[in-house]
Amino acid sequence: MIEIVIAAVPLLLLLGSLLLGFYPGCETIVRLAERIGARRSQLTAAVSQRRPAPPRSHAVCGGLLIAFGHAQRPPPLAA
Repeated sequence: MIEIVIAAVPLLLLLGSLLLGFYPGCETIVRLAERIGARRSQLTAAVSQRRPAPPRSHAVCGGLLIAFGHAQRPPPLAA
């Protein structure tokens, strides 16, 4: 019986905090997102200063080629 109570306590604490409108770790997630965003903006600024980006190719991807190949023929006959 005590094992079930010990296992249920973290779940009940998390559920209680969510019901009260507090999301545990929310501030940490926001700080991490800001830090990643700052790094990304620094990296893109450094990359854009080095050289211009090459033009993007408009080649068809592999999955799209397979889809067009299947669309051009009818489905197999039922045996």
